Amino acid sequence: MNDETKQNAENGHVTNIYHELEMWKVNMGDKTIHAKRMPGFFRTVKTYSQLALWLPFFLLPYLRWNDKQAILFDIQNRQFHFFHITVLPQDIWMLSLLLLMAAMTLFAVTSVASRVWCGYFCFQTAWSDWFTWLEDKIEGNPTARRKLDEAPWTLDKFKKKALKHLIWIVFSLLTGISFSIWFVDAFDYWNNLLHFNLPRVGWIALVLFLAGTYILAGFLREQACIWMCPYARIQGVMSDSQTILPAYDDKRGENRGKLHRGEKTEAGQGDCIDCFQCVQVCPTGVDIRGGHQLACITCGLCIDACDAIMDKIGKPRGLIRYASLDELSGKPKKKLYQHPRTLVYLTIILIAFSGIVYGLTHLGAMTLRVIPDRQPLFVTMSDGAIQNKYDFKILNKTDRDIRIKVSATGGVEGQVILGGEHFPLTHHGRGTAFTIFVKAPGANVKQEVTPIEFKVEGVDDPTIFAVYSSKFNAPLR
Repeated sequence: MNDETKQNAENGHVTNIYHELEMWKVNMGDKTIHAKRMPGFFRTVKTYSQLALWLPFFLLPYLRWNDKQAILFDIQNRQFHFFHITVLPQDIWMLSLLLLMAAMTLFAVTSVASRVWCGYFCFQTAWSDWFTWLEDKIEGNPTARRKLDEAPWTLDKFKKKALKHLIWIVFSLLTGISFSIWFVDAFDYWNNLLHFNLPRVGWIALVLFLAGTYILAGFLREQACIWMCPYARIQGVMSDSQTILPAYDDKRGENRGKLHRGEKTEAGQGDCIDCFQCVQVCPTGVDIRGGHQLACITCGLCIDACDAIMDKIGKPRGLIRYASLDELSGKPKKKLYQHPRTLVYLTIILIAFSGIVYGLTHLGAMTLRVIPDRQPLFVTMSDGAIQNKYDFKILNKTDRDIRIKVSATGGVEGQVILGGEHFPLTHHGRGTAFTIFVKAPGANVKQEVTPIEFKVEGVDDPTIFAVYSSKFNAPLR
């Protein structure tokens, strides 16, 4: 290759790069995207996925269990109630495992199927979708909404806009209330709210969620996904050429050409007829035919739109489909076990899940810690008996106060427990401390250190108990 040819090739390469940059467009927020709503498989999946995840967010706090809220993050009393299970700060390690499992699940799913969380489950996507659905019902289809935005203010425009924003605000208010009642009793919260008796922190949380939901879902929409969400930035390093995502098959689609009713495609013309339906349904305004882009949230709505057009013109579906870049380029498709990174994610998820299951099944209703007195280790009584002092620390993890009794196994024959016969009261969700003495006849003490096991149990409910192994100290024989 001579210098002139090389220079021309380099110039052509640069020209192609500039051409690609000119073709790549992203909404900078200077216009509102009014996405078209079309029925289809992925639209149905999206709708039911959002409802399955977020309806419990609104409804579960009203579920009652034993006359109390079944699921409650009681931050004030540092307790988490889940039906009959109470998790206290001492068991916070399980929350850490839960957060780790959630993060690893997100990473694993992203490495396999890109941003499906964003497309089908994310609260920003869900609320924006519901807000635009309301907008569609009140102001009309995308074309009507654009015309209404550009039209001068009239009484009809004011009524439509006012009704839309009023419903948005009400929905945002319900979102703030629904968030708050995960942390306080739902019925008490509503009573305080209706009587304008919420504490200051309650009003602040409610106002912040109302304003945040109204602005993010009503105005920012896809801009929050593109510019504010950190996941959009880091997902690129968690996916590769084997990651499945909505992709345009350019080998089949190119060269594009318009197709009018009753006409046939010309020789050499691809299946894409430049209808722009895939762009019109995209909630972030992406033209998927330009390749995978940062703004794509992997919702698959462009697939529904393209499949509908293919059905109309008698072409096979799949011009836009979920596929990896390797698959589109003709490379062999890897199996799941051939993705080492994904297997690492799955291993961490299984370990974290196992830890949570173990923690919940071994949580116990009560914990006991016994601390022997070391100054002195023992006391020799006037009658020759040996006495040890023990400090008991009990944590009652149940949702009720329990009166307990103390017993011991092992130790020295003939020993008696002093102080355990008073049946101390342990308060729910709190620690209780008291002191007992173990006294044994001196003649029965055979060794310097004797193992002893203490047990505390409920007076009325012996199934609630805890044990602790300790030692009975005596003089050297």
